Amino acid sequence: MEIKISLKAPGKNQIWIIDDVTKLNSIPDLSKAESDYATKSINADQSVITLNRYGGFIFIAFLKNKNSEWQLAESCRKAGATIEPLCNSNKLPDVTITNRTSFLSAAVHLAEGLALSNYQFLKYKSDAAKTTNSLNKILFSKDSATVKEAARLQATIDAVYKARTLVNEPLSFLTAEQLSKEIAQMGKEAGFKVTVLNKARITKEKMGGLLAVNKGSIQPPTFTIMEYTPKKPLNKKPIVLVGKGIVFDTGGLTLKPTPNSMDKMKSDMGGAAVVSAAMYAIAKMQLPVHVIALIPATDNRPGQEAYVPGDVIKMYSGKTVEVLNTDAEGRMVLADALHWAKRYEPELVMDFATLTGAAAAAIGNNGVVCMGNAPDNVKQSLRKSGFNQYERLVEFPMWDEYGDLIKSTIADIKNVGGPYGGSITAGKFLEHFTDYNWMHFDISGTAFSGAKKGYQPVGGTAYGLRMLLDFLVNYGKA
Repeated sequence: MEIKISLKAPGKNQIWIIDDVTKLNSIPDLSKAESDYATKSINADQSVITLNRYGGFIFIAFLKNKNSEWQLAESCRKAGATIEPLCNSNKLPDVTITNRTSFLSAAVHLAEGLALSNYQFLKYKSDAAKTTNSLNKILFSKDSATVKEAARLQATIDAVYKARTLVNEPLSFLTAEQLSKEIAQMGKEAGFKVTVLNKARITKEKMGGLLAVNKGSIQPPTFTIMEYTPKKPLNKKPIVLVGKGIVFDTGGLTLKPTPNSMDKMKSDMGGAAVVSAAMYAIAKMQLPVHVIALIPATDNRPGQEAYVPGDVIKMYSGKTVEVLNTDAEGRMVLADALHWAKRYEPELVMDFATLTGAAAAAIGNNGVVCMGNAPDNVKQSLRKSGFNQYERLVEFPMWDEYGDLIKSTIADIKNVGGPYGGSITAGKFLEHFTDYNWMHFDISGTAFSGAKKGYQPVGGTAYGLRMLLDFLVNYGKA
């Protein structure tokens, strides 16, 4: 989807954003009948009004007063999501957005909701040509957005689309090796370095967690390293991103019951999708931040020589883990990646993972569970970015008592902590492999959606990606 500034007058298909009925007068050539209809609709609490004209459409988005800027932004995104199906059902190829409100970024946020809602995954549809959305271009009229805003929005939307598509791809295509190839292609397109470690190198490095999970698979694992280095980075030491890359999770020998548990497990690499697509956007935006990203990838199956409950695994760090549940595999592969991150002496490490059903059970699909030991100013910035992008964060405690739940009688730690506080004990497990400023984001409740919700589609959502980009765009700013 193309997003750009138009230097011409709005085309025949237009979106006007207003926050006062009197501003209907600013819409050119609006007839009295159209103005009366729009006024009546607004007074009836309708937020989007459609005017079907000969040869074109006018959509009026009425922006109501909100308590905060982030709520205003979300109202604009939702308006965009409402207008998207109207555009496509009427076969509109493009639309021009004009902002006539005091909220200066209203047009950008509406375009964001419109573009996010317009995503489709039709690769495996035989009738794709017939069902492809007609809308393929969003324009801004002069003074409704800046060139920089449009460029950043384009990079963000492209990244979200890539992340969603990665999550939507089935294992029949997206093996661990194919995931590394897809990431390498993103690196070529955006301009960041990609290095892929194969099974032989992973074995040489003694990444015990990743190798243990992979033992049940006929497909080899990969460990993908990405690096974006700007000319004058703001950070003296790199920020490291880590993404869980379990391309399919059967639960291993601790097999998941079906239905409704295993059938969506192609999405268990949602963290890898968020992190790799973030690298794409970071490079496209040319952000002045040195960032490294790590993706440990494999599928988790009960075949071959699959590791079993009761096994003790020596991890890449040298710590030993008693495996009590092979369905707690994400933390096993993340632990090796988190230990690998130590070699960079990072300024901050952030991992993203569909790690626990407990996180989803706790807060549902309306936010992300997070935890970690990052400084308060970093946590505050992350929370702010979460609100800015409406990908909100809920911080869970990491009290020492939760660590007691994963103590093992025969190894250093065990990989599950019992029926209570599951998302926190998973975080405490990961904490064992860190000695730096670190934040963990459990996106299990948000990475995949079974139904369309506003601008979130069915399938992969890329939830958390826009929050992460917002944080990095504003990194180092007061």
